[in-house]
Amino acid sequence: MDTKRKIFNLIILDESGSMHSIKQPTIEGFNETAQTIKATQQQHPEEEHYISFVTFNGMGIKTLLSNQPVTELTEINAAQYSPNASTPLYDAMGFAFQRLRTQLELIKNSHVLVTIFTDGEENASKEFNDQAIKRLVEELKAQQWTFTYIGANHNVERFAHHVAIHNTITFESNAESVQSSLTQERSARLRYYQNMRENKPVGSDYFKEEE
Repeated sequence: MDTKRKIFNLIILDESGSMHSIKQPTIEGFNETAQTIKATQQQHPEEEHYISFVTFNGMGIKTLLSNQPVTELTEINAAQYSPNASTPLYDAMGFAFQRLRTQLELIKNSHVLVTIFTDGEENASKEFNDQAIKRLVEELKAQQWTFTYIGANHNVERFAHHVAIHNTITFESNAESVQSSLTQERSARLRYYQNMRENKPVGSDYFKEEE
């Protein structure tokens, strides 16, 4: 009987045209985050970490990784991540959430950590709206999903709270700020994993450092 705790890491990354100015630090930040997850798996073989990675813009929604064991993870590069077009954020969120929820229907003892990274507000979705996303988020929170939202160039807290996400970081569209926000995210991610191992509450105050 498989009793390992399973952690599913879902990263949704904006690939719209405005991300071009921070393309390289974004790629580097994703790869460092992926390596953090990979190192955690190596240090804690009693856990199983998986990663899903979705990028989106007005040209479409791409699933670069779908529930891949993090042990098999390779880094992304500039050929795989090429910012262009508009920002269908709701569609990307709705598609990714529903797909992962379906994949996890028969899996017990699982936790899901969702990270959304965008430098602009929704402006192009056709399938999902704010209320549909809010309903999904609220349903999934009750199933051990934790949601985080890292954004720039809009009122990040207001937007995130509107869809029931309360763990947020606001950054500026420059390399230093991208690096700082993703460093903060990785520190929070490690605290999340540790709290989970110690059976402490996870999900609320994700970015708040322990006193």
